[in-house]
Amino acid sequence: MEVTLNGYYTLILATLVLLLGRFLVKKIKFLEDFNIPEPVAGGLVAAAIVYALNLVWGYSFTFNQALQTATMLMFFASIGLSADFGRLKAGGSPLLIFTIVVSVFIILQDVVGVAMASVLGLDPLLGLVTGSIALTGGHGTAGAWGIVLEEQYGVVGATTLGIAAATYGLVAGGLVGGPVARRLINKMGLKPAPVNANQSDVEKLAGKQSLYSTKHNEDGDNRHEEMFEKPDNIRLITASSTIESLALFAGALAFADLMTIVAQGTAFELPTFVWALAGGVIIRNALTMVFNFDMFDRAIDVIGNASLSLFLAMALLSLKLWELTDLAGPVLIILLVQTAVMIAYAYFITFRIMGKDYDAAVLAAGHCGFGMGATPTAIANMQAVTDRYLPSPKAFLIVPMVGAFFVDIVNATVLQIFTKLPF
Repeated sequence: MEVTLNGYYTLILATLVLLLGRFLVKKIKFLEDFNIPEPVAGGLVAAAIVYALNLVWGYSFTFNQALQTATMLMFFASIGLSADFGRLKAGGSPLLIFTIVVSVFIILQDVVGVAMASVLGLDPLLGLVTGSIALTGGHGTAGAWGIVLEEQYGVVGATTLGIAAATYGLVAGGLVGGPVARRLINKMGLKPAPVNANQSDVEKLAGKQSLYSTKHNEDGDNRHEEMFEKPDNIRLITASSTIESLALFAGALAFADLMTIVAQGTAFELPTFVWALAGGVIIRNALTMVFNFDMFDRAIDVIGNASLSLFLAMALLSLKLWELTDLAGPVLIILLVQTAVMIAYAYFITFRIMGKDYDAAVLAAGHCGFGMGATPTAIANMQAVTDRYLPSPKAFLIVPMVGAFFVDIVNATVLQIFTKLPF
């Protein structure tokens, strides 16, 4: 029996999924320790219930697609509206170098995914799903590209597989980042910070913290630490700032809609959500660089995070878990290989190129976090290391900026190229 739900009922169920996810994350330590997002925790339970209803009584559900699409576009527009290229200057050459290191890994991740899928007899496009779509991209990117692959390329189960792979990546990224950094640090002979540090150690730590505070003052705020990696932080926004921000979102979405139509059938034909991201980037940097406009980032942050949560909740409600039955074995093999590649890359490439010092080891742990999972996993990995050894202001400046903003822009570009290749 087919049950169709309009936008009102879809929104009600999505908010119930989010409330369930919040409850589960608070009550189950594993979910909290590995930074499993609330929409994912609640959504997977909801997807299991939908699967049981289909299996036992034959019920299937159709949710309002327009609402899901709108929240997805809002989320990607928020990434673009937050991507201030002026911050590249604040991060200096290490930020640019780390962005390049991450970009090369995204390409490698997709090459491995496509190659493994072909070897195992799967659609090569499923290799992209188990590559940077789900792993570097996370749940939001997995849901967005899953819809594109299903509707435009006929890849059955792409969304379901993407959500499952992204969930695996969150756990795997949280498991491997700390050990990689600890092994690198031990090779350098650096011991854990003692509980009662001597005066020299205290002065060194104080100097590093002072540098960190100065950097924050130069930047004007520490917004880059508070964006998508800390969605539950309280943001002080006003009605007028919200209206201004919604106008910017509307501009980005209008640009996406227009460019989707104009570019159709040309070499510049892109998924609408990529144009939404691009529109946000153009509006953000045009307003700040040309007109010196003061963007209200806190409102953009709140709208973006709320949109992502609702989109994920609706995407998970729409999952068809029965589509994964035949893919489970081969997909697990691909994900295990991807994990090994991530460890090797962080250990031998990220660490060496970023300077082969303590900061580079912490950056390697962070790269494992968002290279397999998401920025919150990267932050948790780095905190686990710095709590045991020394602070790393450099790593905590670079990783949130690259993980929350620039990596999505690079990933969207790389994926667009890969989907056009003749597999």
